[in-house]
Amino acid sequence: MNSLRSLCFSLLIVATVTAPAVAETWPDIGSRRELFVDRALVESMDGVRMELARPRDEGPVLIFEDPWDQAVVYTTVIKDGGVYRLYYRGGVPAAGLTDPADIEVTCYAESTDGIHWRKPELNIHDYAGRKTNIILPPDARRISHNFSPMLDDRPGVPASQRYKAVGGRGGNRPVLSVETGRFEHGSGDEVVATGGLQRLVSADGIHWEVLPGPALFDGYALDSLNVLTWLPEEEVYAVYLRTWTEGGTPDNPGFAGYRTVSRATSRDFIHWSKPEPMSYGDAPPEHIYTNATTPYFRAPHLLIALPFRFWPERRAYAEEVFVEAGVHPGQLKGVSDAVLMTSRGGTRYDRTFMQSFIRPGRDLFNWHARNNAPAVGVVPTDGGDTISFYTTTHYTMPSAQLRRYTLRPDGFAAVRADYAPGSLLTKPFRYTGDRLNLNFATSAAGFVQVELLDADGIVLARSDELIGDDLERIVTWSNGTVVAAQSGQPVRLRFTLQDADLYAFQFQP
Repeated sequence: MNSLRSLCFSLLIVATVTAPAVAETWPDIGSRRELFVDRALVESMDGVRMELARPRDEGPVLIFEDPWDQAVVYTTVIKDGGVYRLYYRGGVPAAGLTDPADIEVTCYAESTDGIHWRKPELNIHDYAGRKTNIILPPDARRISHNFSPMLDDRPGVPASQRYKAVGGRGGNRPVLSVETGRFEHGSGDEVVATGGLQRLVSADGIHWEVLPGPALFDGYALDSLNVLTWLPEEEVYAVYLRTWTEGGTPDNPGFAGYRTVSRATSRDFIHWSKPEPMSYGDAPPEHIYTNATTPYFRAPHLLIALPFRFWPERRAYAEEVFVEAGVHPGQLKGVSDAVLMTSRGGTRYDRTFMQSFIRPGRDLFNWHARNNAPAVGVVPTDGGDTISFYTTTHYTMPSAQLRRYTLRPDGFAAVRADYAPGSLLTKPFRYTGDRLNLNFATSAAGFVQVELLDADGIVLARSDELIGDDLERIVTWSNGTVVAAQSGQPVRLRFTLQDADLYAFQFQP
């Protein structure tokens, strides 16, 4: 068996590496973790493929069953120390209004493990004499329509602004005015909503203050969750806005075409750039309803986006099936699922994987409109053994719920080899460190082996065969000192795999 492996391995490394790359094309990855979710560092593959993961459905973790839990679809999960915080859009019923999202509130839930969630009874806003988990009431500016919070715990950020958020609605749509800060249905006059996103800050993530100043992006079609985040690589705040491929701007308010995403940035949370459309390479246009774009906590230079992709004219089952089941009349047509996109900054998404990341599955109530919407946020769970993200489903139904999905850390996608060995060659890059670790898994018969090459393709060191299943296995080499010696120099890596998955690699000091 070993001789067969040696023969296969020899055949794989015979393939020549092209001439030295031009110096200015050498990215410096430093000591950051690199995931195989795109082809940014991939030169070529032979006998291996990049394969999208199938997240594990862990089932519902929270049921939205209170009277103020109508129309839950936009959610955010933030881990702050030992507390997981969930923010979601709720709604309260009102006579004469047909859309359960016409009167919106922002609600809060929390967890100590990301698995078991509770709705605390807060003494902020009550409903019909009951204490609730509502942190923002109905408002003429419709802040709760798409409230998008973030944790800003960088050194030097004032404690009073440790949490930041944006929320609001474009266009002129009548809403119910609530002057007292309490729910007094029918007591207010209808007013015209202010367009644009308001800026909010909080010390504890529960009690929020609206900052003074003009609304952001007034005149844009903001009818979705416009995601606020901090980009550490670019050192800017960013809002990933819902826009349209045609119109939906101050100069052209009518909108058509496809739902899409634009990006605006700010260095101070006050002054913002003009939104620029995100590009998707040569991917065909699709309705990107939400985007859920945030830095991945284990590799913050890499942005993970979990949109829900919407097909507004498709229907999986006959309309009468949904009518009989009690689906809201406005949600009978249209289907959606979750997909994976990534970005390395700027105004470009990578869509290496066009297929569904989370399919609707066999649940009938996942197949009507506006379901399977991922929350903003990917968080560590199970003591770091898994990463979790969440979706909302059963939209407008009494059984509306938050579901949890899990993956191994870095496990959004992998380089996979079947029983026949294959290889992946990286582009030249520079690194910092004196050791290399891998996130990988093999079968009992499989292995992963890695070579360190100079930019000309000369093999400098070859690792031992690695077998097992590890999140951070330190690679052992035939020439262990060369890794430190090549730190800062242009190199390539060549991975050889048999019956194995390779998820990520990282050079470390």
